[in-house]
Amino acid sequence: MTAHPRSTPAPASSLPPEPAAEPGVGWLATLRAAAVLLAAATVLCGLLYPLAVTGVAQLALPEQANGSLVTAADGRVVGSALVGQPFTAPGYFWGRPSATSPLPYDAAASAGSNLAASNPALAARAAARVGELRAADPEATGPVPADLVTTSASGLDPDISPAGALFQVTRVAHARGLDPARVKALVREHVEPPALGFLGDPRVNVLRLNLALDRLAGGPPAR
Repeated sequence: MTAHPRSTPAPASSLPPEPAAEPGVGWLATLRAAAVLLAAATVLCGLLYPLAVTGVAQLALPEQANGSLVTAADGRVVGSALVGQPFTAPGYFWGRPSATSPLPYDAAASAGSNLAASNPALAARAAARVGELRAADPEATGPVPADLVTTSASGLDPDISPAGALFQVTRVAHARGLDPARVKALVREHVEPPALGFLGDPRVNVLRLNLALDRLAGGPPAR
């Protein structure tokens, strides 16, 4: 059996020397690549993507993309269908209480009351609201709908339940000098179904209902 001699590595001194790196080439290449990536991401994410999303939104859902603005009969923008307003006149339908501070329905300070169901302050607030509704309409002797005495989690809810709107029909009709049956029919005309037919509950947008009420009565109520 013939033994093959093992090859031995060449001594380090006999290996060819590695080429010396040019001073500054490494970090300059990294900086250049980072700058190119930053520029590409800025153009893509900060310019092209927003333009594309805005264009699609304006074509597919222009009303929603522009804030769901609501206009009066004369074309003036009077609010958004997504944010409630504090109606307090007897001749208007009232929305839900708002917990935003310092002003109700303040979109810059959206918040709920953060009061637990066991908190006496919550019961006191609800009782005070019931008192206001009863005082404004002594003829409304039925149960007060819960949404008329409780705040929403955002404090901006623009809608009330159909029951909450119907509860106020008598007060509004008397303040406007209208037939309660006609005002009740107006409420029913403005009941919106659940989203997609099954998400949420039927609702009435208070701002849109009050604008329709102004058109029916020939103008806003006397202050």
